Amino acid sequence: MSKIASIRRGEEQPYLRKPPWIRVKAPSGPAFAETRRLMRDLNLHTVCEEAACPNIGECWSKKHATVMILGNICTRACAFCNIKTGMPGSVDPLEPEHVAMAAAKMGLRHIVITSVDRDDLDDGGAGQFIKVIEALRGTTPETTIEILTPDFRNKNNAMEPVVKAKPDVFNHNLETVPRLYPTIRPGARYYHSLKLLDKVKELDPSIFTKSGLMVGLGESKQEIFEVMDDMRSAQIDFLTIGQYLQPTKRHAPIKRYVPPEEFDDYARMARAKGFLMVSASPLTRSSYHAGEDFQKLRAAREAQLQSRNA
Repeated sequence: MSKIASIRRGEEQPYLRKPPWIRVKAPSGPAFAETRRLMRDLNLHTVCEEAACPNIGECWSKKHATVMILGNICTRACAFCNIKTGMPGSVDPLEPEHVAMAAAKMGLRHIVITSVDRDDLDDGGAGQFIKVIEALRGTTPETTIEILTPDFRNKNNAMEPVVKAKPDVFNHNLETVPRLYPTIRPGARYYHSLKLLDKVKELDPSIFTKSGLMVGLGESKQEIFEVMDDMRSAQIDFLTIGQYLQPTKRHAPIKRYVPPEEFDDYARMARAKGFLMVSASPLTRSSYHAGEDFQKLRAAREAQLQSRNA
């Protein structure tokens, strides 16, 4: 039986003991509780909770949350992901307004919007991303917007209108190396995801593009370096690399915990390959410190343009 087949059947996968550098404090405090209450009051889901993000305590205590639109049930069953799989419900027409209200109440200068995969929808959920962007522009026009989208696979012309809505950052995670896609990301295709980000740059070079990788799933350093080359060929600006953490014993097992110094090696190599911004550490996630990183990303582009014009 294949690994992905055993995972789909719900068989338990072994845990490795977490090293000291991967451990985090349990979430607590009044700001954390206030953020959770706001999400509940507005009927919003967050990837922070649904994907069991290890940084939820830190981020919510700062009143930062990554909103997950289009419900909390995904139409795919990736072996690394903690989000529930099944048939989603109808799209909430009030969701864009509620996202904008949340951004205003939290005073967000930068917001990250992601979603589950919605293969059941004709546009894969692209229209809801556009409505959320428009609601944010109308309510909190100074807030910069980062979207972390699904791949819109088999949804012809779905992503082009999203680009036209002009998010500040268009993120789509490649997640892992091509060799591991059949077991780790079976519903996706590596080169389709890469082409999506390349197309964003083709349509609007002013939009920052971003992608992320997990390590610890059995990939080699050389494979990671080769993915970096593919990303740079697609003109991706910002790379995040973090440690894969096994959500439950029924998910893909961790092959190893990557030490912090190896993340430093990845960061140095990525910068050498030309990424404008790199975040690589055991606890790095796509939206972790996204606001601060966006400011650095924008500053790096301005410096690059000044250098070209000098």
